[in-house]
Amino acid sequence: MELWIPITIAAAFLQNIRSAMQKHLKGVMGTTGATFVRFGFGAPFALLFVAVLHFGAGHALPRLNAAFLVWMIVGGLGQIAATFLLIHLFSFRNFAVGTAYSRTEPAQAALFGLVFLGEKISAGVLAAIGVSVFGVMLISVAHTPLSWRALLAALVGRNALVGLASGALFGVTAVAYRAASLALGGPNFIMQAAVTLAWVIVFQSLLMALWMLWKDRAEIGRIRKAWKPALIVGLAGATASFGWFMAMTLQQAAVVKALAQVEMIFTFASTVFFFRERINLMEIAGCLLIVGGILLLLALG
Repeated sequence: MELWIPITIAAAFLQNIRSAMQKHLKGVMGTTGATFVRFGFGAPFALLFVAVLHFGAGHALPRLNAAFLVWMIVGGLGQIAATFLLIHLFSFRNFAVGTAYSRTEPAQAALFGLVFLGEKISAGVLAAIGVSVFGVMLISVAHTPLSWRALLAALVGRNALVGLASGALFGVTAVAYRAASLALGGPNFIMQAAVTLAWVIVFQSLLMALWMLWKDRAEIGRIRKAWKPALIVGLAGATASFGWFMAMTLQQAAVVKALAQVEMIFTFASTVFFFRERINLMEIAGCLLIVGGILLLLALG
């Protein structure tokens, strides 16, 4: 088994934990604060990863260059913008369709990987990505009373366009992070991923902190009061991101993001076994498609 596969699955599992904790934090702070926690409380851990690798394991620090800084900034800004658009979808009456289209990230990452990095993907891998993406889209609209006519009408609706834009930005972000890590050129994929993560997460933390100081200072107080669970979010988020960055240094971003859809399976396992909630036939079909797409991806890889 190639190393990027278990790394991606572990990152997806940790991201599921981080997402669950962020939902808990939404009860004590706003969307801005819950989003900042992911970056601000993750930054110390990202810096710790670099310190342990450098001073503990003896890995040399890679030399920074202009290409790295450009891709790092593009990825950092793209992720913030994509997250903002995803949250903005909840202001629409029928946000499920838009959210479904935001899940086209792996397919769009394949396109951007070709445009920006010249990376080509085989027809079989594209088919595997398509199967898993369609599965996620089914799950996204599973609880929405949509007819085929309404679904087709939604294709050109504002929420669908916002969802596609969010997916596009997430796709650009994934490709940018891979490009930034590869631009460092060494000493190894672990150190490249750690340094890229540290720069990105500190950059994003500073941007969001400045935004809150300017627009929402009360949120800073709410964050301070919830620092203990915020630390857990920061640790899980930083570790998950470290996994994503390592995997995307080893493998094309689109392929990593396609396998990352396994996170939905972890989410449904939690829903069924821990929260004792029922899932409908469309959700089951979506899960089966995700599993089928992942198995096809691994068989081709």
